[in-house]
Parts: sequence; structure tokens; C-alpha cells
Amino acid sequence: MKLGAKIKELRLERGLSQMQLSKLIGVSQKAIDYWERGINEPKASYIIALVKAFEITFDEFFVDII
Repeated sequence: MKLGAKIKELRLERGLSQMQLSKLIGVSQKAIDYWERGINEPKASYIIALVKAFEITFDEFFVDII
């Protein structure tokens, strides 16, 4: 699974819109969209924020990422 697909999967599992997630971690909705579509990837500080927002461990976040 690619990183963007993982972000989208976790977001949808938690019932969050792109806008809601963007507000939780302090980025634009467009940034979330670009990450999910694989146009850009989040920098490390945003990965930390995503892990916290999804309330998971780094291991859970990165499992199955290729």
C-alpha cells in the first residue's frame, strides 16, 4: 500500500473529511488531497501529527507501506 492510500484509509476509518483532518494537524485541505493522491508526501512533522490524530503507533501507521 502506498502512503497516500494509507492516509486515506485511516482517515475514512475514523469518519473524518479531508477538511476535518487538515484542521486537526494544521495543514490545508489541498495538502491532504495531494498526499492521498500521491502528488506530494507529508514531511516528518506532519507524519507525527497524523499518527497522533489517528491515535495509532508509528508501527501501525507504517505497516504495509511500500
